[in-house]
Amino acid sequence: MTKFGCVTKAGAALKNHKFILTVFLLTVILLVAGVYYTQTDKSAPQAQTRMKHGRRGHDRDDAGKPVVVAIETATQGDYPIYLTGLGTVTPIKTVTVHSRLDGELIRVTFTEGQSVRQGELLAEIDPRPFQILLEQAQGQLMRDEALLKNARLDQTRYDTLLAQESIPAQQCATQRALVKQYEGTVEMDRAQVNNARLQLEYTRLTAPISGQAGLRRIDQGNIIHAGDANGLVVITQLQPINVIFALPEDKVQPLIRRRRGDSPIAVTAFDRSGKIPLAEGGLTALDNQIDPATGTLKLKAQFDNADGELFPNQFVNIRMHLNTLPAVTLVSSAAIQHDAEGAFVFVVDQERTVAMRRVTLGPGETGDGRVAVLSGLQANETVVVDGIDKLRDGSRVDIAQKDDQPVAAVPRRDHKSRKTGEHSE
Repeated sequence: MTKFGCVTKAGAALKNHKFILTVFLLTVILLVAGVYYTQTDKSAPQAQTRMKHGRRGHDRDDAGKPVVVAIETATQGDYPIYLTGLGTVTPIKTVTVHSRLDGELIRVTFTEGQSVRQGELLAEIDPRPFQILLEQAQGQLMRDEALLKNARLDQTRYDTLLAQESIPAQQCATQRALVKQYEGTVEMDRAQVNNARLQLEYTRLTAPISGQAGLRRIDQGNIIHAGDANGLVVITQLQPINVIFALPEDKVQPLIRRRRGDSPIAVTAFDRSGKIPLAEGGLTALDNQIDPATGTLKLKAQFDNADGELFPNQFVNIRMHLNTLPAVTLVSSAAIQHDAEGAFVFVVDQERTVAMRRVTLGPGETGDGRVAVLSGLQANETVVVDGIDKLRDGSRVDIAQKDDQPVAAVPRRDHKSRKTGEHSE
């Protein structure tokens, strides 16, 4: 019993020792964790403060650094208002030359792409069969004319005998009817002669209009037919020539008011890029209805096309001079910025500081990329045209270019440097 009791006491002491050790380790762990989180909480605001102060300092540095820009001086001048549209060149006349006869094409006298005049010979069909038909008709006419002449002589004799009461009146009436019959036959023969002569003329294919000949569609030596769909050649009138273009319906009323005047409306045709002018002309006609599918009105302009720059079915950009605003402020379209409130510009003052200013713009722009400012900007004021994306109202700028001319850098003396200089003096 004594031995067993000693073992029991030793085991209890060992358990107490393990418990105390466990409690001690947990206490140490909790203390270490508390110190770690305490230091972390203290250092986080300091780090955030350092980051915040650092960012603010960097922002101050960026805000204080001038922005390099290019500027332009606003000018004053007349501002032309244009209406633009996409058009298709359409010839005034296009004719496919067809043969009216069937026969062998024995001669072609034109060159592909050649300019031809109305009535000029283009080709010739073998005329011999039609010459023979003409001669036959002429022979028939001569025979019937002789019969008519003889019948008229007989009628004269019969009239004399009837006056002498030597022949019955019936015989004289019959002779007069025979003369009428021969007269009708002669008229028919003359018509046959004229028809044969016309068919012979049709063997010569001539240009029905003046214009430019296209590619030849049948070669010499072939049999040409009156029913051929392609014909011999297509002739297109190129001078003058029309352009049909469309205009949005909201632009129609200003155009109608402009047409009430006596002066013509000038129209310029440009290439597809809209940069190279091709021809100068004038507005000639407006359609009588607006297309409901597109909401546009078709218009027609005519061009002399003296240089041959316009071709049928060519797509061109049309610029129509509608009106002119006198003595308005003009700036490049690059200076104009837009936001939710409308258009604005950045104006540069003498201290090289920019101010955002709202402006009212005129319609469209000129051909050289300038826009009219109706209010908000005066002539001779300078506006920023490049480097605008980095500007804010009140930003300082360094001018690298003015009116497309480079500007030498001018050192800037800020407030601190001026104070230091004054103190040193």
